[in-house]
Formats: sequence, structure tokens, C-alpha cells
Amino acid sequence: MPTKRPRSTIIAADRAVIVALQDVSNYAPTNPAYSLTALRDLLEALTQAQETELRAKRAYEVAREQADEIARRLHRTVLEVKIQVMAQYGSDSPVVHAVGRKQRSERKRPVRRAPLQT
Repeated sequence: MPTKRPRSTIIAADRAVIVALQDVSNYAPTNPAYSLTALRDLLEALTQAQETELRAKRAYEVAREQADEIARRLHRTVLEVKIQVMAQYGSDSPVVHAVGRKQRSERKRPVRRAPLQT
């Protein structure tokens, strides 16, 4: 049995078959699982499952947006903390290195280039 979900076009065709069967007055299957009542129950269960799935997707999107916003706020705060550490301890303090910044003494000094000879 296939494990993939049928495409929406196939489901729409299945719904059309159910509607068409409702117009057939003498449809009486020998297996009760194929009756119109069973088909309508399955269709209703599918509709409810799709609504539940949609609600879960919306809840996931809201939770993801909240997590993204909190992550951005955390990152901005950490950047501001690094600036605060530099202001409090100075730009050449070992604490500056501990928070992930380069100390002033670790920076490469600019080197003057010799003029080009033509």
C-alpha cells in the first residue's frame, strides 16, 4: 500500500465520485465499507484531519516566529553586552577577549607602503 498522500487533484476526483454516487438511487454495495454512509464518514474524517493539520501548521508558524524573534533579541543583547564590556573594562582588557572580541594589542598595526616607482 502506498505511504504517500494522494495529490489534491485525486482527492477532488474522489469527492466528485462520492457526489455522483449520491445521485445513483440503486447503489447498494455488498460490503458495507463501500456504502455511501461509510464514504461520507471517511470524507468527514478527512476534512477534520485536514483542519487539524492546518491548525497545527499555524501553531508551528507562530511558535517559530516567536523563537526567531527571541533569538534576534538575544543576539542584539549579546552584541550590546560586548560593547558594554569594552566600555567598562577597556579595549585592551583580557575580559574583552573572553567575550569574543580582539584586544587592542592583538590588532595588526597599519604598515605604510613604499611609493610606487615609475
